[in-house]
Amino acid sequence: MTIACGVAVLGSVNTDLVIRNVRLPVAGETILGGEFYRALGGKGANQAVAAARAARVPVAFVAALGDDTLGREALEALRRENLDLRCVQMIRGQASGVALILVDHAGQNLISVASGANSRLCSQHFDQISDAELGGMRVFLASLETPVATVAHGLARARRAGLTTILNPAPANCEILAGELLKTVDVLTPNESEIAILAGAEPLPFDGDTSRIERWALELQERGCGAVVVTLGAEGCLVVADTITRVAAHRVEAVDATAAGDAFSGALAAALAEGLPLLDGVRFASAAAALSVTRRGAQPSLPARSEIEDFLSRPLPPPEFTPRNTA
Repeated sequence: MTIACGVAVLGSVNTDLVIRNVRLPVAGETILGGEFYRALGGKGANQAVAAARAARVPVAFVAALGDDTLGREALEALRRENLDLRCVQMIRGQASGVALILVDHAGQNLISVASGANSRLCSQHFDQISDAELGGMRVFLASLETPVATVAHGLARARRAGLTTILNPAPANCEILAGELLKTVDVLTPNESEIAILAGAEPLPFDGDTSRIERWALELQERGCGAVVVTLGAEGCLVVADTITRVAAHRVEAVDATAAGDAFSGALAAALAEGLPLLDGVRFASAAAALSVTRRGAQPSLPARSEIEDFLSRPLPPPEFTPRNTA
């Protein structure tokens, strides 16, 4: 196999079954009148598509599908995204992944996932990329809707090959705190809830105070990971690297935030693969995420590079505070 790609993405593929309504139900409640639609999703597929649409470099995708109608439809849709799919496997006897998503009028969501074939993605699938091919790539991106052991293997191989490694710890899974996994991560991209869970704290809505988020990010760095980029939705993001920098968000009217985090991580991978410094990559990724929330659906919402570049030409509010050293 010969893969000449700049980015490798390892992750999940789901079919998203979405109901949009005026608000989210509470436990035991039924709400009538919602609008239903179906779209291809899964964090891995979303991130691979986001990277492919945003990048000037080719993107390879490593994933597992069920040998069923949903899997075949997903594979056909992914082929239209100009991805290298030779490491996407269809697993006989397994159902493809499905996500049930509820979205309210403000774009906030609740998601429940039946992993199906995603739970069968293993190290051997990633190892179809040879060491020589992997060494020719620049960035490796993974999330946590597939087995942590598979993600850990991919991160370790990519790090040994000299790639910049990005881990989007979604859904949050404290298994990544064990062993050496964090030491193989150059950039960690949690949202405010995910970093709270990794810190053993209760996830709470962001109240504008970044002090505890900064503390948690520094604790993760002490465990061995590199930069921590915490996405804060409409409040932008916090970049904790050699300095701490708040990056402001573009103001948009949110319709569906389902793929915002995936748009961010995929576009960040594309930017870093092209050699952009981290902060410039974060600004590029923030524009992609902002665009994505203005459209419904996961992959249908992911912007093309030309859209991101046009969006970046618009005025952006300044960060709320200036960079400062983490020492």
